[in-house]
Amino acid sequence: MKHLDLKPLLLGLLASSLTACAIGPDYKKPDAPIAPAYKEAGDWLSATPSDEAQRGPWWEVFQDQQLNDLEQQVNISNQTLAQAEAQYRQATALLRQTRAGFLPEVSVGGSAQRSGDGGGSTAVVGNRYSLSADASWELDLWGRVRRSVEASAANAKASAADLASVRLSTQAQLAQTYFQLRVTDEQKRLLDDTVSGFERSMQLTQNQYNVGVAAKSDVVQAQAQLKSAQAQAIDVSIQRAQLEHALAVLVGKTPAEFSIAPAPLLAVIPPATPPGVPSTLLERRPDIASAERRMASANAQIGVAKAAYFPSLTISASGGFQSSSFSDWISLPSRFWSVGPSAAMTLFSGGARSAQTDQAIAAYDQNVAAYRQTVLGAFQEVEDNLVALHLLEQQAQVQNEAVIAAQQSATIATNQYKAGTVSYLNVVSAQNTAYSNQRSALTILNSRLAASVALIKALGGGWHADDDSAKPVETK
Repeated sequence: MKHLDLKPLLLGLLASSLTACAIGPDYKKPDAPIAPAYKEAGDWLSATPSDEAQRGPWWEVFQDQQLNDLEQQVNISNQTLAQAEAQYRQATALLRQTRAGFLPEVSVGGSAQRSGDGGGSTAVVGNRYSLSADASWELDLWGRVRRSVEASAANAKASAADLASVRLSTQAQLAQTYFQLRVTDEQKRLLDDTVSGFERSMQLTQNQYNVGVAAKSDVVQAQAQLKSAQAQAIDVSIQRAQLEHALAVLVGKTPAEFSIAPAPLLAVIPPATPPGVPSTLLERRPDIASAERRMASANAQIGVAKAAYFPSLTISASGGFQSSSFSDWISLPSRFWSVGPSAAMTLFSGGARSAQTDQAIAAYDQNVAAYRQTVLGAFQEVEDNLVALHLLEQQAQVQNEAVIAAQQSATIATNQYKAGTVSYLNVVSAQNTAYSNQRSALTILNSRLAASVALIKALGGGWHADDDSAKPVETK
């Protein structure tokens, strides 16, 4: 009997699987809303060259070495970042798992059994030894595996962008917290100076009262003013301690093992950050890149769902040795083998496949809407912080003028009180106004620094879509 030659058939099936088209729509990036220019950019940043845009360690633009050191610790020890890095490794492992679908699956097995049939004198007892290897390979004729790999690859890139986004958000949070702590140091210094000034005023009032020039009410007012300033100094100390604790957690430490000494605020003028062209925001924001990659993954899943309509074709092969005698187990007469293709197709599923396809299409539409919403939100963040920096700069100028005027008013009121031409109530009012204006100036400075960091974050920091910067970071 002539044996069937399967070689031409297998080669033909292999060629078909390699040249077959993938079912489902090929991915095309949808349009996103983009403005020709930023509405709030105005002329105030037009003179800033775009090549000053920060890449990499963007926080170095503030020229604060302690901030630089803390940012490096975030990249190593922050636990939120470690979670995102682990999720990225999961996504890349899933991609490798999906790619394994291109290759055949091979398994081996062996058994040794003793069995009996019947009972009494007619019982038949025998041994059976088996050693086999099996291989199967599903030909990707309709692109199901290819679309699955495409989806997993897009998800892995989305996870990489998520990691970059978490890193950028954590770095920005640390910078804003650090600047708030330094502003709190300046507030504490201001309060200490204010307390010292109020102590001198109280001593002056006490001396005036001792010689019968001032009333007892003036002394009481001076004491109340001094105690109020001392109470505010304690409140600022509480705020500073809590900010220090927040910094400790951001760098992956317990508050007990972390401290940062008071120091002057170095970044008294926020650096100019050119916003660039709006269209570049799509490449500079990792969250936008993540949303776009998830959209591509959802598109590939449509092909996976549609491939279920077509039959699956599998080539299987098995071989090994099987014998009832251990001594003849591994011998040529005990050998067996089989090879050949098999096909399977679902003829009726009660609408399940159609529902799965509709679900995949709806999921894609959802991701398209999410992508466009992410783009809109990104433009809003940029515009919000551009206008904040613009107007806060003007507010700071006006507030500084108010500080100078209030300080002059306090000096005049104090001199008039010494001369006996005004009551001490005038001094208290002028001094409190001066202190209030100085504290407002510090609050505005903190808002400007926070908005400067937020703008850098809104512009994507040092991340770029072409640079796959979401590589695993060293974590503890």
